[in-house]
Amino acid sequence: MMRRLAAGAAAAALGATVLAGAAAPAMAASPGNDGGHTSLSFDVNPEPAWRGQPVTVSGKLSVRCDEDYISGFVVVHHANHCENEGSWHRLGWKRVAILFQPAGSGQWHHVESVKTGRDGYFQTRVRAYESGTWRAVFEGSRYLESSTATDWVKVIGQRHHRDRHHH
Repeated sequence: MMRRLAAGAAAAALGATVLAGAAAPAMAASPGNDGGHTSLSFDVNPEPAWRGQPVTVSGKLSVRCDEDYISGFVVVHHANHCENEGSWHRLGWKRVAILFQPAGSGQWHHVESVKTGRDGYFQTRVRAYESGTWRAVFEGSRYLESSTATDWVKVIGQRHHRDRHHH
């Protein structure tokens, strides 16, 4: 607990405001904007993929640093460490849903949910059976906007009889 308090004091010294639970001030947000502007980078490899073989689904979740954002229980206002890393700050420990939409289908299927690591990166491996669009979705949170990214992947290789679609 003391380490967390010390970290909070250090963050406050960097121009951050530490919030206390329910006493947190309401953040100014335009309608439909829940907070910091987030971004997902997303890639599925290999492309094209072989039917029935695993593909690696990976990406990175970030929040724009030129706006105020929440990191844990600390609201950071134009933090010094952000300026050193560029205009985006990576978001750790956030849930990202992986969805798939087969080509020609209007329906998304939930494949898996993953969490970003401490550095904001996520990765998982899943089997690809047909061409279509993969999608990563961060649903947002109280202080962070949602974001989504897609990657279309062609699947090559012979269909097995049990996989054949009836038209």
